[in-house]
Amino acid sequence: MADSVAAGPGDEKETENEDKDREKGASNNTTRAEMSSGASEVTETLGFYERNASKKDKKRNLSDLSLVRFIRAELTRGYFLEHNEAKYTERRERVYTCLRIPKELEKLMIFGFFLCLDAFLYVFTLLPLRVLLALIRLLTLPCCRLSGTRILQPAQVCDVLKGFILVLCYSMMHYVDYSMMYHMIRGQSVIKLYIIYNMLEVADRLFSSFGQDILDALYWTATEPKERKRAHIGVIPHFLMAVLYVFLHAILIMVQATTLNVAFNSHNKSLLTIMMSNNFVEIKGSVFKKFEKNNLFQMSNSDIKERFTNYVLLLIVCLRNMEQFSWNPDHFWVLFPDVCMVIASEVAVDVVKHAFITKFNDITADVYSEYRASLAFDLVSSRQKNAYTDYSDTVSRRMGFIPLPLALLLIRVVTSSVKIQGSLSLVCVLLFYLGMITLKVLNSIVLLGKSCLYVKEANMEEKLFQKPPSAAPSRTSSRTNRVKYNSSPPGDPVEEDIATSVTSQPIHNGDHSTSVLPNSESDQFLTTPDETEEKDLSQDGMELTHRAPKKDLLEIDRFTICGNRID
Repeated sequence: MADSVAAGPGDEKETENEDKDREKGASNNTTRAEMSSGASEVTETLGFYERNASKKDKKRNLSDLSLVRFIRAELTRGYFLEHNEAKYTERRERVYTCLRIPKELEKLMIFGFFLCLDAFLYVFTLLPLRVLLALIRLLTLPCCRLSGTRILQPAQVCDVLKGFILVLCYSMMHYVDYSMMYHMIRGQSVIKLYIIYNMLEVADRLFSSFGQDILDALYWTATEPKERKRAHIGVIPHFLMAVLYVFLHAILIMVQATTLNVAFNSHNKSLLTIMMSNNFVEIKGSVFKKFEKNNLFQMSNSDIKERFTNYVLLLIVCLRNMEQFSWNPDHFWVLFPDVCMVIASEVAVDVVKHAFITKFNDITADVYSEYRASLAFDLVSSRQKNAYTDYSDTVSRRMGFIPLPLALLLIRVVTSSVKIQGSLSLVCVLLFYLGMITLKVLNSIVLLGKSCLYVKEANMEEKLFQKPPSAAPSRTSSRTNRVKYNSSPPGDPVEEDIATSVTSQPIHNGDHSTSVLPNSESDQFLTTPDETEEKDLSQDGMELTHRAPKKDLLEIDRFTICGNRID
């Protein structure tokens, strides 16, 4: 009892405190309920006023809509181009690139035209003299030659083979009647002639691709060192294959020239118009394809060769027509508008095609100066001591222009059109020949000077002293056999002057050894990115796998796309 009595007053105090807390909590809850109810009433009131205001705004906006206000908004609407400055700057640069394409492209075309002209005139001027000197050496040297020395140098052997091929093919061309071929083609319908002309263009490309391989195989077979193991069928079979190729290719070009002559002499010029429209079809087949710099280089070389060949075909057509009209100069002016129209269509198609190819593939106009420097490098390198090919053969591989069939056809047409009678005619022929030699020499001098200038501007002097690529039986072995020489052997000069090296003749070495020439690892000009070969080491076979490197422009010829795909 005492304990319960003692604890009684404390319990009463605690119960009183709990009652007070309950009363405070109840009062707080009632206050919160009142506040929440008041807030809900306020939000309902605001929502009501907002709904009424939005209805009023909608009614006001609907009442304000009118055609006059829409037109006024369209006329006064503004925008800011500077918000997308990079995009519009790029578009402006594309326009400037397209405007620069005709100038840069024609620079390349003119330079390439004179390169083809130099190789073409070589067949008429210097090649006969070189063949004559080689034959004189062949007849006189065996009487006094020393044992172990060559009768003819490799270059002289190639010249003699070219001369024999021209003589044999020219004698075979006499059995081809140009007049009969002309009347046979003239009797065909226009559509059939159009199809024939397209087939001839395709056949000409195929002949050029395989023909240069035949000629190169003949030259190498005839000049290959004798101590090597024989792995060929012989010089005579290769020579017969080369004669057959040159003869067939000359016949093919003669049919092309005859078809073009029929188009010129047609009354309504319908065939000529169709043939010119064929050039514009080329735009459709080229513009919308993906092109890299290497592929565009091939197309540029092809266009140079095609333009020069068309000029020679037009010359043949004019000669045949002038001969039929007894060399009346008035008839030339009848043909002149059609000739200009064909040339203008070729130039226009090339400009439009290259302009849109560079636009769609984001290629700058400066790439044509690189192409020109690459062609100039071929000319300069062919004049060096360590030159391993003739320049005419380099042009053939680079552009697909083989001068032998075209020169053979021109000789055949000129000899059949021009009659040489009397001593005065012989004097005129001699003067004409001397004039051609003069033109060839002047053209070579100017081209050599320009080429040296282009090579120096492109900083490609060091590449002139690199070792020529060694022969390999396949693509894989040619890649693995590439060796870079970073230092020169004692006694060999590292740098030479271009002006002195390009005028020196190659010196034959009796033991067939090739001098080691310096190579610079900093030569990255005219190469596409990722040129170095990447090596992946496989875990299973522990073999090295090489990725195909990007090709340098100097290593690509006209028909690389046909033979080896450019990655």
